[in-house]
Amino acid sequence: MFDLMMKWKAAALQMLWPEEIEALPGWKALLARMLQVSFAVVRDFLEGQLTLRAMSLVYTTLLSLVPLLALTFSVLKGFGVQNQLEPALVNTLSALGDKGEEIARQIVSFVDNIKVGVLGSLGLGMLIYTVVSLLHKIEKSFNYIWHIEQARPIGQRFSEYLSVILVGPLLIFSALGMTASLMSNTVVEAVSSLPVMGFVVHSIGQLIPYALVIVAFTFVYIFMPNTRVKMVPALIGGTVAGIAWETSGWAFGAFVVNSANYTAIYSGFAILIMFMIWLFVSWLILLLGTSIAFYCQNPGHITMRRGQQEMSAMMMERLCLLSMYFIGRQYYRQQKPWHLDELERWLGVPLNVSESILNRLHDRQLILATSEGAPPFVPAHDMETLQIKQILDAVRTGGDAGGLMPWRLPDDPVVNHMLQAADDAIDQALRQQTLKDMVIAGIEHKGEGKGGAKE
Repeated sequence: MFDLMMKWKAAALQMLWPEEIEALPGWKALLARMLQVSFAVVRDFLEGQLTLRAMSLVYTTLLSLVPLLALTFSVLKGFGVQNQLEPALVNTLSALGDKGEEIARQIVSFVDNIKVGVLGSLGLGMLIYTVVSLLHKIEKSFNYIWHIEQARPIGQRFSEYLSVILVGPLLIFSALGMTASLMSNTVVEAVSSLPVMGFVVHSIGQLIPYALVIVAFTFVYIFMPNTRVKMVPALIGGTVAGIAWETSGWAFGAFVVNSANYTAIYSGFAILIMFMIWLFVSWLILLLGTSIAFYCQNPGHITMRRGQQEMSAMMMERLCLLSMYFIGRQYYRQQKPWHLDELERWLGVPLNVSESILNRLHDRQLILATSEGAPPFVPAHDMETLQIKQILDAVRTGGDAGGLMPWRLPDDPVVNHMLQAADDAIDQALRQQTLKDMVIAGIEHKGEGKGGAKE
């Protein structure tokens, strides 16, 4: 029995990770990638972190929902379309059935009671802070999935978050209004009266909600993580999550209709419980979608669990030298500087590994970040004076575990002599070679090895 299980496991692994996936026919390679991404997403879901973060976002949403809608209501009121807020909420909460309409009315009544104009500067500031905190919590959850440790700077948070909060509702309601006007157009109504075209128009009307949700999810996946997310991975994640969200709305609606027993048990609390469950399902689908987008953009992470990227000292030295070589080569050729995600793809390592390498080189003042956010990197010193030994020292002397005190370690002269001899041997072998020497040598040997193949 054990041998049979091991054979099944080996067959499954071979199907998931064929030896040369690029050599497979197009549909087989696509199927293999889909299975790999599905495997990684299910693995992350079973680990429990996504569900924990979805639960945390439910709690944060309950605290911040009314302030968020109050700001949205104020923006919409300035354009005279504030009356569309309640129908939009009813549509969003349609999975709750009649209870969704009741919750929407209660939320709108709370929003009506908040008079933004009479809150004063302190009250308005707290209102904005609450909304920004909600978006920051969402960003942290997305950054966790994308293996990003650094969030947006606080000034960038307020500027970018508020711009989305102020402009986003106008775009959403404009799209909804244009869709409603288009579907009620006399020409469309005339066409829909025809036998065949009527079915086509009806099908398009059924697909429009899916399309709007997919566009909204795709925008969130591009905007929220503090890194550059490409359009295609975000669209893939948005499509899967959008279809799952709309479909789960139907399933959840059927569950609510048949939940008379829960209503009898929980009485007035049944509405709140159903609302919280639907919020949890929605956040979980959103997080699973961004996980799909992450693995589509970074397939190197599929085979690794979080926290398994421990490296030997030799691997760390090699990655540091490769990173400095690629950065220096681009700078020497006066080409576009490297971004983090581009370097990660060229090195063939997970994103957090390349980020750790670049952070170490940056902390040792060997490279400079030319902008905030996801910056391009350039050498921090003249390439003719930046020695290879300095790059290796960045690995050997950086990243000591916090709390260790080197001066309290035993001072053994034999060990010290061995380490000094190894250091002198490295220095002698490199013979004062610089980053420019390495870059020129690599260019002259174009076509040799991995770096040469990418010239």
